[in-house]
Amino acid sequence: MECVELKDLFTVAHFIKARCDHGLKAGDPANFKNYVFFEVEILDPKSKAQLCYLDKVEPNATVGEIKNLLHRLYPKWYPSRQALKLHPEGKALKDEEVLEDLPVGTTATMFLQDLGPQLSWTMVFLAESIGPLFIYLLFYYRLPYIYSPEYDYTKSPHTVVRLACMCHSLHYIKRLVETIFVHRFSHGTLPVQTIMLNCLYYWGFAAWLAYYINHPLYTTPTYGKLQICCALLTFLICECGNFSIHLALNRIRCNGSRPRQIPYPTKNPFTWLFFFVSCPNYTYEVGAWLSFAVMTQCVPVALFTFVGFVQMTIWARRKHRTYLTEFKDYPELRSAIVPLFL
Repeated sequence: MECVELKDLFTVAHFIKARCDHGLKAGDPANFKNYVFFEVEILDPKSKAQLCYLDKVEPNATVGEIKNLLHRLYPKWYPSRQALKLHPEGKALKDEEVLEDLPVGTTATMFLQDLGPQLSWTMVFLAESIGPLFIYLLFYYRLPYIYSPEYDYTKSPHTVVRLACMCHSLHYIKRLVETIFVHRFSHGTLPVQTIMLNCLYYWGFAAWLAYYINHPLYTTPTYGKLQICCALLTFLICECGNFSIHLALNRIRCNGSRPRQIPYPTKNPFTWLFFFVSCPNYTYEVGAWLSFAVMTQCVPVALFTFVGFVQMTIWARRKHRTYLTEFKDYPELRSAIVPLFL
């Protein structure tokens, strides 16, 4: 009995030794680098002065995590305000990039660019929409110092002017509702300076077109009620289509700004434009402003539509390329913004 017990102990000891030897071989030396910590030195891009020194940073740490570490030491530099670069004049590193995959040694040197105060995309959209909504109403009700004193607080006798005010207000109220309840924004932000330029664009155009549409000397469209009614119907269709597309996109799974699903038409007829274009929301947006320009027969509206079309075409083509890159089975019939053309 005693011999059997000794034999069993010897077998167990031999088994443990074999397993330990195997474990040592598994961890030596290929995975040894996992235990090597990095040192990250963060410098000012202009003076090259050291701003921060991070010791014992794990090799699998992302750039976003390094930003969080820096934020703990310097609270004023919150992550969205930082742009980390490997060269003072180089390109900013993406948050998802991993430290050990970067072309640096165990002591990495990065340069911090302060992007300035930031605001969320929700605040950006709210600012861009609230301004034009109220600015237009100032001209519609002809507040003092806008036109001649005899026209203060008067209203235009033309029906198209009242319809234009309702359409313009409807468009921006819809944008506000979508911003609050429909749109899903990433955690990205915009610098305050960029937001000011965006607001200057939207608010400035709103004031310019409102000034002429509500002017006491405004003349009605050439073809009268036919032109107004057709353009109004087209405007309402495009607004409904734009809202329907945004609802459909709200149900699409995304990873940040990158889609994880191909958007397809639904039972809603307004979404059938997905058969032909990748960004029907932009198509409907351009259609709405084009019909508004026809309805009012106003040159500033037409110019605003043209500038908006150019910008939305750039966004749509970029989104279209993203779809083609992400999905190998993406429908070939689709173009970016104009069906079968662009």
